[in-house]
Amino acid sequence: MHRSIRRSALCAGLAAGIALAGTLPAIAAPSGTTAATSPTALPSAAQAGSQNYLVLYKSGGKAAGKSLDAIAKAGGTLVQDYSAIGVAVVSSAAPDFSSKLRAADPSVDAASSTASFGVALKGDADSAAAAEPVVPPTPAPGSDSLSGLQWDMDQMKAPEARAISGGSTSVVVGDIDTGLDYTHPDLAPNVDFSRSVSCVGGVPNQSPSAWMDDNGHGTHTAGTIAAAKNGVGIVGVAPNVKLAGIKAGNADGFFFPEAVVCSFMWAAENGIQVTNNSYFADPWYFNCKNDPQQKAIWEAERRAIKYAQSKGTTVVAALGNFSDDLAHPTQDVQSPDNATPAPRDVTNACAVVPTELPGVIGVSANGSKGFKSYYSNYGSGVADVMAPGGDRKNVAAGIANGRVLSTYPAALAAGCGPNEVVDASGATYCYLQGTSMASPHVAGVAALVVSSGVTSPGAVAARIGGTADAVPCPTNMSVYAANPSVDNGAPQVCTGGEGYNSFAGKGRVNALAAIGG
Repeated sequence: MHRSIRRSALCAGLAAGIALAGTLPAIAAPSGTTAATSPTALPSAAQAGSQNYLVLYKSGGKAAGKSLDAIAKAGGTLVQDYSAIGVAVVSSAAPDFSSKLRAADPSVDAASSTASFGVALKGDADSAAAAEPVVPPTPAPGSDSLSGLQWDMDQMKAPEARAISGGSTSVVVGDIDTGLDYTHPDLAPNVDFSRSVSCVGGVPNQSPSAWMDDNGHGTHTAGTIAAAKNGVGIVGVAPNVKLAGIKAGNADGFFFPEAVVCSFMWAAENGIQVTNNSYFADPWYFNCKNDPQQKAIWEAERRAIKYAQSKGTTVVAALGNFSDDLAHPTQDVQSPDNATPAPRDVTNACAVVPTELPGVIGVSANGSKGFKSYYSNYGSGVADVMAPGGDRKNVAAGIANGRVLSTYPAALAAGCGPNEVVDASGATYCYLQGTSMASPHVAGVAALVVSSGVTSPGAVAARIGGTADAVPCPTNMSVYAANPSVDNGAPQVCTGGEGYNSFAGKGRVNALAAIGG
């Protein structure tokens, strides 16, 4: 089993880690890279022992393109310049590159090696809407051959919603994940090749082979968002919208910061109205702003997300799967997840990225019985809404499998094991559970809301939260007694009322209500 599912998806109900070990080599701009993004990419020479650095420029400081001499003097080569947000990706084999660059260029705030970091993000909500008008949505009534197994869609009234609106073909959801299988018959009709990309390494590469899913996670989340209403397999929340596969995670599921920054800059510059983010930081589960390196990673990703939101991108993210109260963190026993973890004390100066960044719609998971899944993270001020993510331990009567069924690459079906389902057409599907599965349900609803003409990220978030079905704190907490926090051992505690609480946020997302049905 890949270690890549621990963070936000639990394959077959088991927590397996999503992160990537090793040092990234210097990355030259690959063939197939487009010029659709505003950053300037310069080729870098591969050097023995080289690694990538994320360079953060001070507010109002120079763009990286104006400090090439300082970068070269410090022993580095510019890989990608995100001048719009004051961030650059630089490759260097010099062991003291960071200190040398800061000495050579006073406009540099920090330069952190990304060999040990991977990420997940959120952004600000009240920003300008996307410039392009939205084509009116069209209905997508009825069901497909495996729709009877989609308890998750029934729970959130997705079939009733798509009978009114299946979404607009001019709305694009960027699934920032491990890529997607564009050959899958339930995804192929909706894949937007012109806006799909691999950002692994920090440089956009639009070659389809580069963003093909080699993990399975991204194909699963993509199907929940927008599997086509085509008579085959399942139907996604928004079956008429387009999918952009934005590959930020590799085959092992590790998300490095240069890939995450690249992904949000791509979304911002390519008219992508919604992004789904079913992952979090590697190797640091909590990124602490009082740590110089972790602060640099946190700030670079915050800037990229904020920039995307300023361009009209709504950002949705999973909360994670460790039964943790993210509003009251005290210990992190997960990190670093690409080496031997070393338990450390943490405070509210530390945050899970991206779900705790400003303006991101944070999603907790619930099971088929309707209450929070045993594994799902939660927290007052962190959980915005709840959505179906599956719960193998608490399965409602009449439900064949407590997990969520969605699309999966046939080539990787062995990783699904007994949870594989093959449609009569031969298409492959898999049951998985996790907040990774919850987040794309909300991204799909966001796509329906954008299709209705509500395009500002702040307004989209308000519509989703304002139409959610209130879910009170459970009266019987015994379900959670056997599943205390993985990190500090604290019992799970739900605080708040029916209108808002730490488990469900404003409630379980309701697709029909969100579109005014």
